[in-house]
Amino acid sequence: MMASSYNAKDEDGHITMSGPGGGTLRSKKPENTAFKQQRLPAWQPILTAGTVLPAFFIIGLIFIPIGIGLYVTSNNIKEFEIDYTGVDMSSPCFNCSQNFSWNSTKPCTCTIPFYLDQPYESNVFMYYGLSNFYQNHRRYVKSRDDSQLNGDMESLTKPSKECEPYASHENKPIAPCGAIANSMFNDTLELFYNDPNGTKIQIPLTTTGIAWWTDKHVKFRNPGGNNPNLTAVFQGTTKPVNWRKPVYELDADPENNGFINEDFIVWMRTAALPTFRKLYRIIQKKNNMVPTLPRGNYTLEVVYNYPVRSFEGRKRMILSTISWMGGKNPFLGIAYITVGSVCFFLGVVLLIIHHKYGNRNNSADISN
Repeated sequence: MMASSYNAKDEDGHITMSGPGGGTLRSKKPENTAFKQQRLPAWQPILTAGTVLPAFFIIGLIFIPIGIGLYVTSNNIKEFEIDYTGVDMSSPCFNCSQNFSWNSTKPCTCTIPFYLDQPYESNVFMYYGLSNFYQNHRRYVKSRDDSQLNGDMESLTKPSKECEPYASHENKPIAPCGAIANSMFNDTLELFYNDPNGTKIQIPLTTTGIAWWTDKHVKFRNPGGNNPNLTAVFQGTTKPVNWRKPVYELDADPENNGFINEDFIVWMRTAALPTFRKLYRIIQKKNNMVPTLPRGNYTLEVVYNYPVRSFEGRKRMILSTISWMGGKNPFLGIAYITVGSVCFFLGVVLLIIHHKYGNRNNSADISN
């Protein structure tokens, strides 16, 4: 048997063990200090009626007005939504939804009339929305090459393995590679105002300013530096399988073409939920005396390029104004009102209980 002897030091908690070879082993026991033995001074609040009741009432009185303000602000935001998936036979886009696929050579066009019952005064933001599209799938989210998107020439010709099976096509590297880029939304939406005198006025849509500044100027860059000839820069690469044109032909504006195209950048920022919306265009307010979108009849013209029937998805177009708190979202206001109301109600209940039973307990303590 192995013989060992112990020397304990009560002051610092160290224990040494002398083994058969004369060596000294250090014990795993923590040192006898206030920190390691959990003897640090601590403060623990004593919950009494005098501290709990005011806290409940204060939280209720603060949260309820904030919630009302947020809810009213959200309700003041004007929003209009129209579904153009074309599932119903009565829909103008029904034929497009049934016949169009990724392999279709000719785009399908449909026209949807609608009516705005109230004018939109400030800048109007135009979104496209998709449903049942899981951009949050793990393999889908990883299917991209950030080095390639940042303009790295080596990654342009040798995409990351994360992009498979959308890294190359016909022995040529795909630019941009990956499943996210390959499934980019490519419907074309145009808006027209039907004037009462019979004329059809196209609403000007701003294509820039829809992406985050950091994405536009930091994360996404075209390869080749400041070379304006993107056709030469992307020589030797091929477009994603489902795209109709290469990345260097996304826009005629050189400041909005290639990897820095804002429609592309917006799509590459993946959504967390299967039902989402992404900013498509901005309708700028030009005259303070005239509404941005007056009340009346409008027409939405859709070039139907994006099939969703294969995954039972839905497509929609949203027109919305914004406020200081962003877009229309009543949840935050409702949450504040609910929490404030619950706290105020609990405060009233506890106050009644304290008033009814508190004096009785104090009297019993005095008698004892």
